[in-house]
Amino acid sequence: MARYTGPLCRLCRREGMKLFIKGTRCYTEKCAFERRKYAPGQHGQNKGKLSDYGLQLREKQKVKRMYGVMEKQFKNYFEKATRMKGVTGENLLKLLERRLDNVVYRMGFAQNRRQARQLVRHGLFTINGRKVDIPSYIVRPGDVIELNQAGKELELIKESLALAEQRGFPAWVEVNIQEMKGKFVRIPERDEMQLPVQEQLVVEFYSK
Repeated sequence: MARYTGPLCRLCRREGMKLFIKGTRCYTEKCAFERRKYAPGQHGQNKGKLSDYGLQLREKQKVKRMYGVMEKQFKNYFEKATRMKGVTGENLLKLLERRLDNVVYRMGFAQNRRQARQLVRHGLFTINGRKVDIPSYIVRPGDVIELNQAGKELELIKESLALAEQRGFPAWVEVNIQEMKGKFVRIPERDEMQLPVQEQLVVEFYSK
């Protein structure tokens, strides 16, 4: 599966906001966005007014980069969201939230989604007792996600869980820190996700 391998901090600078791609680093003074709050490139500081299309494009790119998916895959999620009952924009975000790498991140096993994707690819997690190493796997309500023995011994994951416990866990997951496993209780509602995005602009972008 294709993935972005370029510099990460320039993505936040391009979107004009922190996407928290680097986890805890984004909360420190080392964050590049804190030092240079303007878009990268020669003309990054020359802010011009965006057209309607430009606003829609930037919002689509923001959501894509936040969840770490490529264009083709993101469009597939959108098309699937249009076939579901309910509001298309909300359906899109709900599908992205149900990705295994995102659920692993939400449960605190990783400090960011990129790290969660890597842990999943290494085969450290099981779902309902079955090994799953596909980051895009769509988790269903009631699924139990657990680290295997090798994962439970990693200091990286223990540190991530400790930090997540301090921040608190989302209402739609249950996490047992001692046993290092969690349960995806339900699909979150839009207002619970606390995502600084306008998903309707993404819908408008693809509806042209």
